[in-house]
Amino acid sequence: QVQLVESGGGLVQPGESLTLSCAASGMESVFAMADLGWYRQTPGKQRELVAHISGVGTINYADFVEGRFTISRDDWKNAVYLQMNSLKPEDTAVYYCNIGPSDYALTFRSWGQGTQVTVSS
Repeated sequence: QVQLVESGGGLVQPGESLTLSCAASGMESVFAMADLGWYRQTPGKQRELVAHISGVGTINYADFVEGRFTISRDDWKNAVYLQMNSLKPEDTAVYYCNIGPSDYALTFRSWGQGTQVTVSS
């Protein structure tokens, strides 16, 4: 059974940085080929894509990222990361990782607990 565990969230001030990590298990034989994404959700809003990296390394970011975030993966560690710089209060959300194409993940995949990111002065 595939399990994804997010970590690295916290409370930071505007302009500061955080690196989120997502550890995958149960998919070691296919992890390197998997599409991986970071998503976020705030209360009352739909979950949205933040960043996505395909199994061949194609990367896409949501428009609101504006060059501030970097998604990366370590296929040896079965992990995906989200480096977030210049954080803004509007980045406050629960951040989740998931596998598969982004539309598929948002529509069909189940979600873990995520990691809370709070940006506040």
